[in-house]
Amino acid sequence: MGLAKSEIFTDKQNAISAFTKVFGHPARVAILEHLFAINTCICGDLVDVIGLAQPTISQHLKELKNVGLIKGNVEGTSVCYCIHKKNWTAMKSVINEFLNQDITTKTDCC
Repeated sequence: MGLAKSEIFTDKQNAISAFTKVFGHPARVAILEHLFAINTCICGDLVDVIGLAQPTISQHLKELKNVGLIKGNVEGTSVCYCIHKKNWTAMKSVINEFLNQDITTKTDCC
């Protein structure tokens, strides 16, 4: 497989790509929805809520944490996760700016 050559794109383009990629799996969307619904940190009961195996949940949490949308704290033998509010707000700004672009031509070009 070829390289993505991410270095030839802007930071904003790479950020948009990373954010949209993380939303590309319904389990990660479900995890985020659950974290918003409970409005607090969650420590380990996502397996029952999401319905996937613990290693699978852990991998999805890792992806969400890698893009900075969630943060985790070690408490004893478990890791507790919650929405990273500052990064969530920043992500919304970047994505909204991208999605709010409009076509300004008056003619149909295609």
